[in-house]
Amino acid sequence: MPCTQPTPNYTAPPESRGYLLAHTNGGLNQMRAGICDMVAIARIINATLVVPELDKKSYWQDSSNFSDVFNEDHFINALANDVKVIKKLPMEMGGATKAEKYFKSWSGMDYYQGEIASMWADYKVILAAKTDSRLANNNLPADIQKLRCRACYEALCLAPQIEAMGKLLVDRMRSYGTYIALHLRYEKDILAFTGCTHGLSPAQADELKKIRDVNDEWKVKDIDPREQRSKGFCPLTPKEAAIFLSALGYPSNTPIYIAAGEIYGGDSYMDDLRSRYPMLMSKEKLASIEELEPFVNHSTQLAALDYILSVESDIFMPTYSGNMARAVEGHRRFLGHRRTISPDKKALVRLFDKIEEGMKKEGKLLSDKVIERHKKRQGSPRKRKGPIPGTKGTDRFRSEEPFYVNPLPDCLCAQSRNQNTSVIIR
Repeated sequence: MPCTQPTPNYTAPPESRGYLLAHTNGGLNQMRAGICDMVAIARIINATLVVPELDKKSYWQDSSNFSDVFNEDHFINALANDVKVIKKLPMEMGGATKAEKYFKSWSGMDYYQGEIASMWADYKVILAAKTDSRLANNNLPADIQKLRCRACYEALCLAPQIEAMGKLLVDRMRSYGTYIALHLRYEKDILAFTGCTHGLSPAQADELKKIRDVNDEWKVKDIDPREQRSKGFCPLTPKEAAIFLSALGYPSNTPIYIAAGEIYGGDSYMDDLRSRYPMLMSKEKLASIEELEPFVNHSTQLAALDYILSVESDIFMPTYSGNMARAVEGHRRFLGHRRTISPDKKALVRLFDKIEEGMKKEGKLLSDKVIERHKKRQGSPRKRKGPIPGTKGTDRFRSEEPFYVNPLPDCLCAQSRNQNTSVIIR
């Protein structure tokens, strides 16, 4: 169960020393995590947080403002006992010299209380040029970790119009029965980023490479698609997702919500999935053109609808471990460890290849193998994973399980069956 209340030593927000501006980066869920980190950082450095600006320059080119995606007033009011949050920088500070700073990734208390807080001596406004992964996952005070959870799961609610549409779509999806939300990340941007081309034509592979080459944010240009796939770094194709769900034992009449944008390659690439699971639903099938019209051309808002349907689903299955998958998994853990299936793609690829080569057949033996391998990959409670032994520096932090993927033990407690008390799992 959630346990996000501050410790007895927690105090009201201390006197503000200046203003923290933040320019978020990435898509919806990358921005969400970054915003919540900025809340915690504002508390650490005694800053007044100005409502962060959303990324309008990323791949998705969405013009949405904070209040278009999130409930701005609720965000400000819910954090009143933690951090002072204001909508805009005061007019008298408009001409003040701003210290633009790229906060060091995965930094702890010493960095923010020392290097960053020392900037108040010369500046009244600090601008965080990027927000993702600015705060360490681990080894932070309990009250800072709990604040991150309060910010993420209680304060940062979606805008009322998005919440209302999301609830409507969830109700319509549930009318078909217990449903799976399949985050089918077989989309142009992620295939270009990862260099995954399995099942695509040479012309499609060339198109994806050109996208990667012209994107300055993506540093790795030359990628071996076979190596990527063999290591489990590629999203499952629609066909592979269908085989996997069948092997897990989900019957053909299972309703599936496709949480995704446009599938690369067109509708024909969905034929294998649709032939096995004909009850495929999407935003466009569940809602009318008129109902979706306010959200069209705003990819962040459309992604927010997918987020709601994924968090509220009976089973959630991502086909790629990206920002959306990680955010939904963490939220579902926070809400009671709802079933979230994490495909072991490295193992599955070997099975898929053998099926394709005629060396294995689908059936009970394959199903038993897949089920056994995924018994402990369905969202059951466990403590957040630390760094991979032997890794150092930046690689050490990269290898850690992100805080927002699994907020246990910091924000989740086990409740005794025999008494009305909660015990934090350490």
